[in-house]
Amino acid sequence: MLHFRTVDVFPLILLLVTSSCHKSAIPVQVIKPVVVTPTDTTSKGPYVYTLVWSDEFNGSGIDATKWSFETGTGVNGDFGTGQLDRATDRPDNATIVNNVTNADGGCLAIITRSETYLDRNYTSARLSSSGKKAWGPGYRIEARIWPQNVQYKGQGFAFWMMPSEKPSNVDAIMWPQGGEIDIMEYVGAIPAYNLGSVHYAWFWENNQYLDWNHAHEGAYYSFKDKQVPYTNPTYGGYPPAVGDTTAGSAGFHVYGINWFTDRMEFSIDTIIYHIHYFNDGAAFGNGADGQDQTGNEMINMKNVFKSEYSNHFAEWYPFEHNFFILLTAGVGGNDNLTYGGAITPDAVFPCYTYIDWIRVYRRQ
Repeated sequence: MLHFRTVDVFPLILLLVTSSCHKSAIPVQVIKPVVVTPTDTTSKGPYVYTLVWSDEFNGSGIDATKWSFETGTGVNGDFGTGQLDRATDRPDNATIVNNVTNADGGCLAIITRSETYLDRNYTSARLSSSGKKAWGPGYRIEARIWPQNVQYKGQGFAFWMMPSEKPSNVDAIMWPQGGEIDIMEYVGAIPAYNLGSVHYAWFWENNQYLDWNHAHEGAYYSFKDKQVPYTNPTYGGYPPAVGDTTAGSAGFHVYGINWFTDRMEFSIDTIIYHIHYFNDGAAFGNGADGQDQTGNEMINMKNVFKSEYSNHFAEWYPFEHNFFILLTAGVGGNDNLTYGGAITPDAVFPCYTYIDWIRVYRRQ
């Protein structure tokens, strides 16, 4: 999401463009079928996946054919989320680095800094594949990420997606009518958990923003228990102790979604913890009733959160269209508006997040 924020406030118009037809050249020898046995009991499998796009971040610089920088402070001066940072395109905030512990090769480093730059006291970076590449149903999208220094309240990193398509009869689509997918939403205020979510609208409302017209279905993943906790976490436990492997900042994890025509499965290290179904009645098999039902279910001995539904209005079914990727870091400035809370005075900077690779697979 445009980080950070609560699930209720986002007065921002997002202008959307259709992704280009550019396809990155991938040598044939690295396109390898991947077989996955699904853990969702409603799935039919196993499935065969083929790598169709990736960035391994092994080059000398950030690949401009795959990524663009979003710079500044957003339309309303805080990205709609109460953030204090200014996003830049400087190597100080985003660069390729080598010799990162346990990395497969080079890494993209996205760095927030406490420094005076133009009109702000913090800097960050935001990379986007908008206008270059986007994906939708039929794909599995994953990234191997280590938010190493995201350890204090007010620090955070997100691997997320926004729509690259819009209805043909409008010039732009309003958030959240177009939808939003938060694959990794990791904040220092809740160090032992990741949040995986979808955002959407209940009504079309003539494509206008209304603060009440916002649905959010998300689930926390416990790095310790490798499943959804039975009680949602609250702020606390930061910074994690040195050597605490139950914190997401302790090392690399693979964050991903498996995108089907009827649902989206969120996973960490291939463990599914949130399944969102697009149609009414699909999650629990109890028929359409017009309600966004949620509940937990044991699947393969893991507690999984299930939610429905996001196809509320005929004008636009958000998760049946292509979305582009964003990689963003931020510094929170408001406990009520900012997801992850306001920055704490003892927070340590610079704050590094390493992205080892991003890979997109097509399901056969």
